[in-house]
Amino acid sequence: MIRIISFIDTPIKENRTMALVNLDMDVLRTFVTARDLGGFNRAAVHLGRSQSAISQQMRKLEEQTGQPIFQREGRGTVLTEQGERLLVYARRILDLNDETLEAVNGFSVSGSVRFGLPGDFSESWLPSLLGLFKRAHPGVLIEVFVERNAVLFEQLDKGALDFVLAFGGGGRPDALRLGVLPTVWIGPLLEENPAFGTDSPLDLALYDNPCRFRKAGLELLERAGTSWRLTFTSRSLQGLWAATSAGLGLTFRTPIGLPNHLHVLPERPNLPRGKGIEVCLHDGCRSLSPARNEFRDAVMEATRVHLRPISL
Repeated sequence: MIRIISFIDTPIKENRTMALVNLDMDVLRTFVTARDLGGFNRAAVHLGRSQSAISQQMRKLEEQTGQPIFQREGRGTVLTEQGERLLVYARRILDLNDETLEAVNGFSVSGSVRFGLPGDFSESWLPSLLGLFKRAHPGVLIEVFVERNAVLFEQLDKGALDFVLAFGGGGRPDALRLGVLPTVWIGPLLEENPAFGTDSPLDLALYDNPCRFRKAGLELLERAGTSWRLTFTSRSLQGLWAATSAGLGLTFRTPIGLPNHLHVLPERPNLPRGKGIEVCLHDGCRSLSPARNEFRDAVMEATRVHLRPISL
């Protein structure tokens, strides 16, 4: 028996597979840059483009994703829930893209890099940069030393370090200026600090000598006629943050590496802010190997990007 099936009467299931869209890498990079720098105007200056070109790229990104990424808030814009989600993935995509390119081009780079930096940078964004560089250049041995400026410069001049990222040092012939940071008083909010609103001396938590921040902070208080007493000294930044968090005293530094539970205190007549301080990369004026050239360029670019939103 032959059974005849009519295809006219048989429903045919359509393949409704959604067409995938390739996100524009250049647009994603602009999107992330704008968020990192705090606005489209800053991103336009950093990328050398007009603000209208940046806005056009953001419209393209919304078209590609099919979702609203920005919404108005006051005179500016903020990310929507979809925009926040996109930002997380955009960073991952760009990191993987950059890591892939560096890995493909970096297998021939080998050698060693000895890098010194203060604790302010070692506890913030630089470790992730060092990890990315290491994965991209597996043949390069990176040794990191965390110390104060005076020790770092001493080791650099002796040849024990290849690079130093430091506060100040702009007068040295090897200084590559990356930005200028404000110097501020840091501690609990003013209303939470018992030293304010009383005649008691201001409690301070500072590095022991020698320390440029300690010297500058005490000179500011002396000129303002503010009485003070040193209640805690430390040789480590972690100890300083711990003491300040516990309410043992205010400290004086830059906002780099500031823990979330501490605050930059507003300027007051008895609590003046200091002058800006340069952040410079130093190489000891020595010739660089290919590995050290790659490392220097990576540190300079990343540092400039991360300092720009808080630089003077």
